[in-house]
Amino acid sequence: MARRIILLSGPVASGKSTLAENLSQTFDVAILSTRDVLYSIAGGSDNNLERAELQTLGNQLDETTNGEWVRDGLRKELFRLDESQDILLDSIRTQQQIDSIRKAYGRSVTHIHLTASLGELERRYNARQQRTSPRTDSIAYQQVREDCTELQVEDLMAVADVVIDSERCTSQDVLVRVASHLRLYCERASGYVDVIVGGQYGSEGKGQIAAYLATEYDLLVRVGGPNAGHKVFEEPVPYTHHQLPSGTRRSERSDLLIGAGAVLNVEKLMKEIAECNVDKDRLKIDRRAMIIDQQEDLEDEANLVMGIGSTGQGVGAATSRRIMSRNKETKLAGDIPELKPYISDGLDVLQRALSKGMRICLEGTQGTGLSLYHGNYPYVTSRDTTVAGCIAEAGIPPALVRNIIMVCRTYPIRVESPKGGTSGPMSQELCLRTIAERSEMSLKQLEATERTSTTNRSRRIGEFDWDLLRRASFLNRPTDVALTFTDYINSNNSDAKRFEQLDTNTINFIQEIECVSNAKVSLIATGFNHRSIIDRRTW
Repeated sequence: MARRIILLSGPVASGKSTLAENLSQTFDVAILSTRDVLYSIAGGSDNNLERAELQTLGNQLDETTNGEWVRDGLRKELFRLDESQDILLDSIRTQQQIDSIRKAYGRSVTHIHLTASLGELERRYNARQQRTSPRTDSIAYQQVREDCTELQVEDLMAVADVVIDSERCTSQDVLVRVASHLRLYCERASGYVDVIVGGQYGSEGKGQIAAYLATEYDLLVRVGGPNAGHKVFEEPVPYTHHQLPSGTRRSERSDLLIGAGAVLNVEKLMKEIAECNVDKDRLKIDRRAMIIDQQEDLEDEANLVMGIGSTGQGVGAATSRRIMSRNKETKLAGDIPELKPYISDGLDVLQRALSKGMRICLEGTQGTGLSLYHGNYPYVTSRDTTVAGCIAEAGIPPALVRNIIMVCRTYPIRVESPKGGTSGPMSQELCLRTIAERSEMSLKQLEATERTSTTNRSRRIGEFDWDLLRRASFLNRPTDVALTFTDYINSNNSDAKRFEQLDTNTINFIQEIECVSNAKVSLIATGFNHRSIIDRRTW
């Protein structure tokens, strides 16, 4: 990206310093203060010059250098910075200073001028003086304005590229307007998002895929609730993530975000944060995420556990309460004291990450066949589990999605419902003994594996559902399919490290999936260990 040089002008108390700070924090814009340039010229940053003395020195330099002292200070700072980093000069005060910088740097220069009415400027100045210098001998605003250069600052409005009247704006409003003029929200949105979703009824192995890919991303995002457990291979014992992204322990350099549409069990989340040694600077939780009431919401879901095989974690009840109790004191994440260190605005986190060119992975939970809208109602979960639902919960624009990885397993599962209920229809249900005979795997091993991560119930299992694959592919439009549990087709696949080492039946099966889904099977899980994924991606 080409560097931008932002010149900032405006009278005292027009909001220049606040804007500079916000641009620095939000978009990593480097700040060069003309005050610091003057200190350097006067003999170092420890020089204790008052405002009036700085104004006098600046006026003298303007006269002796024709305003070029500011350009020279800027040039020194540019040598120190990365070549693509934007820099803001706070602040320009004369036409000569502007002309010398434009002559040197041409079209890379954008001049922003802030203004407000004289009465508003004086009010802000006096309020600031009370906060920072509550002395009786502090300089009055009229004295500041009497400086000859300060009197002419508003003339720069005529030559500015952008003029912002800050009088009826908050500091955030000013930031948004300036950043939009600079196209920092769109032109610089060079980051991208890859989304991982389930293509069946959950338990497809999304955790294994997400953990495998995690090191390739700067920000890992998760939505959904604690009713989904994503298991990640670790030695000596695998770890199951219920609310944090599955790459949390696999990629410690990646930042973490829990989106606004998530539903949180605070006690379990705090336990997971502690177990994963996640600090407040790494994890951000959107302030609007919903909180599960440990008593009320769990009690409300008791009948669903028996009726449709719900996990009974309170996610659906909390989601319902979020809608039906809007006129009551409903607690969101931002209202919970234990979560305060992690609370943020998820949209700000995402926008900042994308503007910096960061790579983002969004991890969905459960599977498309359980979608509230597109599954077999009433045997569904309490949210839309498709890619559209996941990005809506996170707050990610569809246009920024690069790849969609839909995870499917060779034999889809549904959770086993307690006696007397059913978890919903499943095409061509079969028993684990049949799979053991076909694959030559141990039945005991299969029985140990096929238990749910959250409730430890046994699972129902069925033949691969080609119609479900077609429907899930239509809803999600995957660019890639991740196929898991290929050792269930043939136990010898567990030894395969390359695609051609898979048995013939598995290769044929994969080709058929690619035909029906119209997507490449680019990730193939051959088991559950430290090297059990065949990677065929081209990205």
